Amino acid sequence: MARYILSRLAQAVVVIFVATLLLYALAYAMPGDPVAALAGENQTLDAATRAAIAAKYNLDKPFLVQYALYLGRVFHGDLGTTFAGRPVTEVIATAFPVTARLAIIAIVIETVIGVLVGLVAGRRKGSGFDSVVMTVTMILLGIPSFVLAFAVQYFFGVKLRWMKPTVSEFATWGELVVPALVLAVGSIAFLIRFTRSGVVDALNSDHVKAARARGIHEWRIGLAHVLRNVLIPIVTVIGTEFGGLLGGAIITESVFNIPGFGQQVYQHIIRGETAPTVSLVSVLVIIFVTVNLLVDLLYAVLNPKVRYGAHE
Repeated sequence: MARYILSRLAQAVVVIFVATLLLYALAYAMPGDPVAALAGENQTLDAATRAAIAAKYNLDKPFLVQYALYLGRVFHGDLGTTFAGRPVTEVIATAFPVTARLAIIAIVIETVIGVLVGLVAGRRKGSGFDSVVMTVTMILLGIPSFVLAFAVQYFFGVKLRWMKPTVSEFATWGELVVPALVLAVGSIAFLIRFTRSGVVDALNSDHVKAARARGIHEWRIGLAHVLRNVLIPIVTVIGTEFGGLLGGAIITESVFNIPGFGQQVYQHIIRGETAPTVSLVSVLVIIFVTVNLLVDLLYAVLNPKVRYGAHE
């Protein structure tokens, strides 16, 4: 197990390095003039001022030099500074707790609804309930998240006034429930279908048929055989979805004006701030890689048959 963990950590370092390189390249190639964005749309800069600003933020240097300088600062614990003079570490400390709350609420909603509805639909395969669930999930999977976010904001926030159209600067747990539900809708639909498929397969397996032949009660079969077999792949899906929810929060936070991680990434992209953008997104990459490693290790806990050897 120890050798497996070390191997995965080495892979994680490579993934993070490649991710930062690609992110920096994409941010560098984005259209627009970051110097002009820094000065503001209504200001005209002379050549000397432009050169001074470009030199201060290393914008006058080639791509590889900029990236090397960025990595050098990262290795010394400096994730960069925004054009407003604010350290990126301070931005992360302020915005990430908000996004973490949003993602936690979303993952709880996704898990509770997705697993419960999927279990019932799987056990009632072919019923009216199952047909409705499959139809609704298919529709939800086809709706883009930004469309759903704007629709919920307009109808429930502006028209019906059942909720605030935007979140306050404090982004309390209660205020984040509706945005979290919007964020989790696609994941809920996928998890319902995934769980249903696993339940159907488990109910048709030989060991479940043998358990029924021995007269074991259905609820014991459901807990000991069906749920246990379905739980392992569900854990993988939920762990993967958590990283996806953090990334998807960029759209949701922008629509509902949530002062979180996603909105900060969006704002820095708009301003053309390469280093802060790469640092912020790299944090998401690190979280995603870490969660996937923890999910892999949890496999061995949930399923005693799973063992990680040196050959893996």
